[in-house]
Amino acid sequence: MHNKQNRRKFLKLSALSGAFLGLPLADSYSRSQIEKKLVDITAFRPAQGASVMGLRVDPIEQVKVAFIGLGNRGPGHLSHVAALYPKAKITAICDIRPERTDHAQKMLKERGQQAAVYTGSADAWKEMVKRDDIDLVIIATPWDDHAPMAVYSMEQGKHVAVEVPLCYTLEDCWKLVDTAEATQRNCMMMENVCYGDEELWILNMVDKGVFGTLAYAEAAYIHDLREQMFSKTGYYNQWRLRYHIRQDGNLYPTHGLGPVAQYLGIERGDRFSHMVSMSSLEAALSEYSLTVENDNEFYNRRDFMHGDMSNTLIKTAKGRSILVQHDVVSPRPYSRINALGGTLAYHEGYPSRLSLEEKGGHEWLNEEDYNEMWEKYRHPIWDTLKDEIEKNGGHGGMDFVQIYRLIDCLHRGLPLDMDVYDGVDWSVVTPLSKLSVELGSAPLQFPDFTRGKWEGERAHGIMANL
Repeated sequence: MHNKQNRRKFLKLSALSGAFLGLPLADSYSRSQIEKKLVDITAFRPAQGASVMGLRVDPIEQVKVAFIGLGNRGPGHLSHVAALYPKAKITAICDIRPERTDHAQKMLKERGQQAAVYTGSADAWKEMVKRDDIDLVIIATPWDDHAPMAVYSMEQGKHVAVEVPLCYTLEDCWKLVDTAEATQRNCMMMENVCYGDEELWILNMVDKGVFGTLAYAEAAYIHDLREQMFSKTGYYNQWRLRYHIRQDGNLYPTHGLGPVAQYLGIERGDRFSHMVSMSSLEAALSEYSLTVENDNEFYNRRDFMHGDMSNTLIKTAKGRSILVQHDVVSPRPYSRINALGGTLAYHEGYPSRLSLEEKGGHEWLNEEDYNEMWEKYRHPIWDTLKDEIEKNGGHGGMDFVQIYRLIDCLHRGLPLDMDVYDGVDWSVVTPLSKLSVELGSAPLQFPDFTRGKWEGERAHGIMANL
């Protein structure tokens, strides 16, 4: 009896996970406490307004855009929006560092454009988004800022497009959904990989039935970021590395998971049902910390919490499975895996390879047959925007295609390709995976942010409204 009682008290949560579940800070929790909270977090919440699934707003003749964050990703987005003038106009820019706004203003002046500048204060962005001459706010700041900035901007009547991930806690997921519904504003996570040439090719093949019945997929973010994360200039205040000290789980799921979710029609007739997650031991960052300068804050650190490899398995309502991996610390070649299995075809990325049942299966298509499939099913937007993609680039062109679609949909009064439900579905994997790992790879249910509306099948915007 004594051992059973000890086991019931064995479960210990970090402060972050306790807060995630809404539990007070304590040394340990009984299993029944935790199980009740796990049920509570997946329960329906009262809607704060009408669903924004398929939201249309009046066409905007010239989309007036403001930027928060001009560090790593902001300048690229700024350049792409500027390239779409006069369909879009940048009216205001903000970064806490004056040198970043100076650099952005210089970029704009070289294009004959100019924007109002907000800088030097942690709250300067709040003043900016109150302006009347802003339709869309693009947010490219450190991850913790994404949700509060998006919520506040929508409350000021602005549409928002937010760098990945859209949010980092379950509570913020609900705040974003509730605010989008209450204000009837668009809230799109800027998952650029959904606009990749390969990814849209696969989505088009799925749409045309090439894969048959879809059964499973694999997705990943595998990218050696050690040098950049430890660098004093790579990320502002080395913010990305700090996440590896504060939590385990999948820190960055959306690049691989977003396209896979689109292939599987998540929130378009299927949904993520439940998941389990586990992590390997941590070794790579601790060892790498010995190679940096001894005046680096992270020199010789041994308190990294995040395992070298995070594996998350997701089951969907239709019974499909998805493996999602996260590894940014190993000397492994870059990959998002991008694997999709159906009854008639199988694809695997890095390098892109395709196998077809009609060709006998068992082997990858030869170069001629692969190229024939590529030409037959390549998404037309990559041909339509060929010259502009070559001129503007951005991760091979996917960044420009994303910005083009964002601006064009607002300009024409079309629903955006991705909505707030997509963004929170893909982002909530991070807090859920952390909790699953902490509870010994416990299975966790996904909240239904659509409140049941996922069951209606609908076409992806980029497949229906070009």
